[in-house]
Amino acid sequence: MTNILVIDDDIEVCETLESLIGRLSHVCDTAQTLSRGMALAKAGSYDVVFLDVSLPDGNGLDILPQLMALSDPPEVIILTGRGDPDGAEMAIEGGVWDYLLKPSSVREISLTLGRALKYREEKAGKAESDSLDLSEVVGGSPTIKASFKLMAQAARSDTNVLITGETGTGKELFASTIHQNSRRHGGQFVVVDCAGLTETLVESTLFGHRKGAFTGAQADRIGLIKLADKGTLFLDEVGEMPLSIQKVFLRVLQERTFRPVGDTREQTSDFRLVAATNRDLDAMVEQGQFRADLLFRIKTMRIHLPPLSQRPEDIRALALFQVIRLCEHYGMEKKNFGSNFFTTLESYSWPGNVRELFNILERAVIEAGQERTIYAMHLPRALRIEVAKAQIERMTGSHVVTVGSGLVDGVSVRKIGQEIFEDIFDQALPSLREFKGTAEKVYLGELIRQSAGDLAQILNVSGLSRSHLYSLLKKYGLSL
Repeated sequence: MTNILVIDDDIEVCETLESLIGRLSHVCDTAQTLSRGMALAKAGSYDVVFLDVSLPDGNGLDILPQLMALSDPPEVIILTGRGDPDGAEMAIEGGVWDYLLKPSSVREISLTLGRALKYREEKAGKAESDSLDLSEVVGGSPTIKASFKLMAQAARSDTNVLITGETGTGKELFASTIHQNSRRHGGQFVVVDCAGLTETLVESTLFGHRKGAFTGAQADRIGLIKLADKGTLFLDEVGEMPLSIQKVFLRVLQERTFRPVGDTREQTSDFRLVAATNRDLDAMVEQGQFRADLLFRIKTMRIHLPPLSQRPEDIRALALFQVIRLCEHYGMEKKNFGSNFFTTLESYSWPGNVRELFNILERAVIEAGQERTIYAMHLPRALRIEVAKAQIERMTGSHVVTVGSGLVDGVSVRKIGQEIFEDIFDQALPSLREFKGTAEKVYLGELIRQSAGDLAQILNVSGLSRSHLYSLLKKYGLSL
């Protein structure tokens, strides 16, 4: 039985689609909000979802990652009255089947639905498994699951793949996982550091050379491209490849042939190409910094890895995975975790992504030594300071920045929180209630000092009422 879900706040649209779907002998459910629609999608098993963009509780495109992360994700057809080119691009990149504008004819909707169902039936009939060896890849968030799905598709194919994402998101790990799960897993996974390629050595590095081809060539050398024969050639940070080298590599990519330096005969290499970059290659093409023809070749399939800050729900699983590995590596007993350890990790911004997380976890494990439990105090002080400052900002509603050795907020309260930071990191963190009370007392004391006890100025700066101010002064034993 074919099940279809319509998520649209227009009752008339829902009734029209429900009638059409019923005439086609399919089962139809409707929802007028994102929350209700997502609840139905998680509880049931739908083959197709008609999804509106503008809904009372949000943008329909925002739930695409969650829909795609379902165990058996449906085919999604966007049906919207908003002709937004950027929205269409985002929807298609998010994996939707089609993007239709209202009003669409019944015939157009029927044809689109029929094609989507046929595609779904053929996809199921292939009996291809999306199962991968993910022993080194960790994550359960909707965004990373969507990347896993694309990785499975890449592993089953032999097409060129471009992996994009910020530094430290795990691009090389994804590339090697694709290789290990592909039919080429018996060959080598050869890494080319594009940032390290120089014009003087590029041909020798990539193509190899014959003995005596140039000064210092004392023996034959096999190039990286030949090493990748029957395997995978991974171009790491391809955006750093100089233009002159891009031209040389383009022919190799097109023909899969090359000539070692000093040789008169061409050789071949049957490699599969996977490239990675943290740069915007499309923008580089527009600026003349990257060849458009090379970009077209390497991005046949694209996988984007989200930054760690966009998938904080994966931090705990990543930390558990890495600490277990580190304990095994250092010959330590399995460690427990303090109650505030994961809370602290999840409150940090992680500009260095997973790589930074793993490096910090290694430092924490080494810091803990033979202790059975890892606490937040084992984390680097700079990380804990940033987290504590963010907590103060949330409590006071003011932005806290570092100036000299003190801390100030948006109303120039010099050294606010300095006393807290001087003591708090030499022991386990107090409860949030205790921490908030300490911060309030420090704030009020500094405010009284700066205003010289001027009541009007204190009330103006703090935003407190007179009665609330006197209540806090009494609570903390302060006076004007």
